[in-house]
Amino acid sequence: MSQQLKPHISPQEYLRLERQAEHKSEYLNGELFAMSGASRKHNLLTINIGGSLNQQLRGKPGEVYASEMRVKVRATGLYTYPDVVVVFGEPQLEDEYLDTLLNPTVLVEVLSKSTERYDRIAKTSYYRTLDSLKEHLLVSQDEIRVEHYVKQADGTWLLIEHRSLDSDVELQSIGCSLGLRDIYDKVQIDPHFRPAPR
Repeated sequence: MSQQLKPHISPQEYLRLERQAEHKSEYLNGELFAMSGASRKHNLLTINIGGSLNQQLRGKPGEVYASEMRVKVRATGLYTYPDVVVVFGEPQLEDEYLDTLLNPTVLVEVLSKSTERYDRIAKTSYYRTLDSLKEHLLVSQDEIRVEHYVKQADGTWLLIEHRSLDSDVELQSIGCSLGLRDIYDKVQIDPHFRPAPR
């Protein structure tokens, strides 16, 4: 999350402001947070993932949105814009504006230095309260690494970590596969990058 803009507004006021705003903001607990711009690598990763999923879902009952579809997490009141959203089946939308999705099946976040801690900890815990969510990806833009979380029948989450360009992420809930070579196409990775300890 980025800088707080205006404290303690209602969800209705947030949506009214957001629909007129030039730049996107997230909303949580009455607070509005400006979203920062994305890097070149972030944009490439988002379009590579969204484009591949969109191609694979042609003619199937799934829709793919990249960065612009607002998602509401009802249990927490969070309104947010995941980097890639897939809904498999009929989309459930909050109101007549048709711009806030309630039932994502797959969510993807491309991690950046400024938001990684929030995306990895807080936002992930919020996302997991979504009954519709079956799979969640965290994609690094600094190294070849995709963390694939899969919801199990008992409600727990299984982590499958991918670190090889020869690896494939199997999104069974939507019948799609993402090769890491395709995800990281044209994305330059620093071979000397060393992740900070978590």
